[in-house]
Amino acid sequence: MNKDKFGIDHHKLIYHPGRVAETLAAVDDWEKAKKVYPIYMEVTPVGACNHRCTFCAVDYVGYESRMLSVDILAERLPEMGKLGVKSIMYAGEGEPLLHKRIHEIVQLTKLSGIDVSFTTNATVVSDKFLTDALPLISWIKASINAATSETYAQIHQTHEKDFDKVVDNLKRLVIAKREHNYDCTIGAQAILLPDNADEITTLATLCRDEIGLDYLVVKPYSQHLSSDTQRYNGIDYSSYLDLSDNLELLSTNDFNVIFRGHTMKKYTEDPSKRYSKCYSTPFLWGYIMANGDVYGCSAFLLDKRFQYGNINDQSFQEIWQGKRREQNYYFVKNDLDTNNCRINCRMDEANRYLDILKNRKIAHINFI
Repeated sequence: MNKDKFGIDHHKLIYHPGRVAETLAAVDDWEKAKKVYPIYMEVTPVGACNHRCTFCAVDYVGYESRMLSVDILAERLPEMGKLGVKSIMYAGEGEPLLHKRIHEIVQLTKLSGIDVSFTTNATVVSDKFLTDALPLISWIKASINAATSETYAQIHQTHEKDFDKVVDNLKRLVIAKREHNYDCTIGAQAILLPDNADEITTLATLCRDEIGLDYLVVKPYSQHLSSDTQRYNGIDYSSYLDLSDNLELLSTNDFNVIFRGHTMKKYTEDPSKRYSKCYSTPFLWGYIMANGDVYGCSAFLLDKRFQYGNINDQSFQEIWQGKRREQNYYFVKNDLDTNNCRINCRMDEANRYLDILKNRKIAHINFI
């Protein structure tokens, strides 16, 4: 069976050859670059969060109680779809399902020709979300970082009762999916930490047998350069790699444990194997905060060098082709030192692929 049939531990740029070609042709030409729109966006509907996870990368943003306007999104989403945006993951610096009109946002997104997904803590799942949003969503991934309520509460820094609430909500999602034969893939993810390593196998069994999920992703922690928390900085994952063998035995035809060992091993690789230029920013993806600010990279939120504009003030086209993105284009091209970037950032695998195409071509490439 395919242990990672969703391609979670790799990239999917190979399925977008046209956009890849446009990007590579625009690396040294702003006039071309300004018309290359992102394939994928991350959007924060709500800045507030009801958890304070010990590993939270964006704790420095402050969990502010602000949210995106549905009226503004009703203008921007159709525009983004027409410009070439193909997918949006609703997640970000807050809990996306806290937005009272999130089901309407999903409907607007899908009507705009854009695929929809969520990363959520799954503590809040309304009936409206089940009936109006779930049929339109490509995938939902719940962050559940323990197999017991006690450990869960310690890591998520919340009440123990939230653990049972999350399990129940995920069961509701699975039941609704099966009853109506929805296409939505429903999974979970856990960041592998010293605090929860001895519960990961139990968590996988819980996800498979009790909840009925499609997969569990076990991924490494990645230190954000701006995070307040430094608690897990420098984790050595070499002693955890053997977990993969036991977890692999839990996979079935209907359930996959995706152990991101490939990503874990990259922490100790020779730095010279990494790319020296980021080719994903400011081309193939983008990020919208809960206040409407548009950024080219989620590793640099609040860094004005990566802020292009605000959807409350400008159209998406004006932002993407605007002066701030042009300035960022030249900064990333000429001055950004990728050694100062977040290790295993969201676009790491995409950047490795683009770097091979741009700089590391093997001999005799025409002999296909």
